[in-house]
Amino acid sequence: MRDTQPELSVVVPMYDEEEVLPIFFERMHPLLDGLGSTYELLVVDDGSRDRTAALLLDAAKDWPQLRVVRLLRNSGHQAAQSAGFRRARGRYVVTIDADLQDPPEVIAEFLATVREQDVDVVYGVRSDRSSDSWPKRTTARLYYRLMCRLVGKQIPFDAADFRLVTRRVVDAVNALPDDGRVFRLVIPWLGFPSTEVRYVRAERAAGTTKYNLSKMVRLAFDSVTAFSAAPLRLATWLGLLGGAMSGLFVVGALVIKLTGRSIPGWTSTVLAVSVIGAIQLFCLGLLGEYVARLFQSSQRRPQFLVGYDSLEDHGHQDPVTNR
Repeated sequence: MRDTQPELSVVVPMYDEEEVLPIFFERMHPLLDGLGSTYELLVVDDGSRDRTAALLLDAAKDWPQLRVVRLLRNSGHQAAQSAGFRRARGRYVVTIDADLQDPPEVIAEFLATVREQDVDVVYGVRSDRSSDSWPKRTTARLYYRLMCRLVGKQIPFDAADFRLVTRRVVDAVNALPDDGRVFRLVIPWLGFPSTEVRYVRAERAAGTTKYNLSKMVRLAFDSVTAFSAAPLRLATWLGLLGGAMSGLFVVGALVIKLTGRSIPGWTSTVLAVSVIGAIQLFCLGLLGEYVARLFQSSQRRPQFLVGYDSLEDHGHQDPVTNR
């Protein structure tokens, strides 16, 4: 396996997943062996702090198709996927999370679909999300509706990071800059022929989610600022609205003054200042998001750094785990 290019690469970003790993291995190993295709299971350990890396390296001793890539630090889910795309060698590349909410058995259907149809992308679309909490389902719906409005109708609704892409798509994605990359938007934006496979989303097999509210908010901000200038246009419209409201306040003040009904007080002044100030601060915040993105891009810092790859460093110790 190490000397030949596999037909299939399965990329799995992981961060602190020691609890789910035994179940993950139990389902993935016989499944991939039974596909009838050469494969590599490329696990990208995103700087885990628990025993995830040690368990992966131990499993790789008896599973030659298991390839372990360790990032030097925790860089985030999208960065870990980028590292997997950079290093995947397969003709087809599948991305899937380790929590088993997206059933790995669907990979066989992905392969059958891409071989039968002339497409480059097969999206896994969640037909039933009842296993998710109500807040998660609600925020997900809001996210996808917002992305469809800002990016375009080509964004598959309820399709996250469980998909199959061909080598053409992998090469196109790798040609793009790493910073600010959101795969669930980048891949549809490229416009390659695609289709969907629907499945029922399951509950997390073990452990706890690593995608908390702050990370979901950050993903939403990255999605919007990386793919649309609409917030800047929104700031412009809010500025115009603030100007119009200021004009109305001036006209109202003049009318009250001329009719002699002027009442000493500060309510109208406070109201006007509050409205205009809020709009200005909101617009400055939007501009700040874009300026921050330009600043980060100008630094040209790598989004991730690979510390160990079991394919390239076979026979050598992982400098982090000393295994």
